[in-house]
Amino acid sequence: MNFEATKDFLRFHDLPAEIVSDILDRAGALAAAWNERRMPQVLAGKRVALVVDDGGWRNTTAFDLGIQAMGGMCVHAPLSLTGREAIADLAGYLDNWFDFIVVRTRELSALDELAAYARAPVINARTCSNHPCETLGDIAYVRQKRGGIEGLKVVCVAPDANILRSWAEASLSLPIEVIQVYPETWHVRDPALLNPKFRASSSMDELEDADVVITDSWPAGAVEEVEPFRISAAVLDRCKPDLIFIPCPPVARGQEVTADAMTHSSCQSREAKAFLLHAQNALMEWVGQESFA
Repeated sequence: MNFEATKDFLRFHDLPAEIVSDILDRAGALAAAWNERRMPQVLAGKRVALVVDDGGWRNTTAFDLGIQAMGGMCVHAPLSLTGREAIADLAGYLDNWFDFIVVRTRELSALDELAAYARAPVINARTCSNHPCETLGDIAYVRQKRGGIEGLKVVCVAPDANILRSWAEASLSLPIEVIQVYPETWHVRDPALLNPKFRASSSMDELEDADVVITDSWPAGAVEEVEPFRISAAVLDRCKPDLIFIPCPPVARGQEVTADAMTHSSCQSREAKAFLLHAQNALMEWVGQESFA
């Protein structure tokens, strides 16, 4: 296949702010098109490999659905990036057949290696180190809801794991402030993520003037240390009235959130996760246009 350029999306800040802005705008337009059942056939003739080398279902299902809705052909390639075959070999075989490659796997380093060898663009559908599409979808929803993202204060009540790390990546390129609120043991210390628009705190008071609050699963076996960081309706009542609360699924009621937090008026997880589809569709449209101009 003849490629004019390769555009991988492995980390959120792989994309400059102006490209992210275009993708967010397009996600809003594609949301309207989805609701009206008139999706543009911008992936017509494109063949996309979907590699699910790890658990989970939401964003890979959305990728499959979006590819088909936009006229593309999605093939689930049952391969593993951690098996006996060299990643360089797998990249060559995938290049024989596919225009771009969407991968959900455990190790970001494996995706880096695949992207280094593949001529086809590689999109990160999730690793244990980051989850850029999830964050892209949430930001697309927030932008649609608020009309913009500049100056947002985003508080992530979450440990140093893939959800928080992708928000920290986003703070590297976007005009937002991201604050991690969690016990110090689980604070981000990776120098690649530390920047003037990202900081860590152990104070739940940070939530009171937040525009967006994100949660993630508790670390295994850490109940006593993280219990004070559980989000309840009472906590949300102390926040701004226009707060957007997005607990990241899978949500464990009784752990990172209480049951009444999930029914609070600020909780918009279901609506936000609808934008996972629209943001990923916009990303794929951009990748397709850039790669096959």
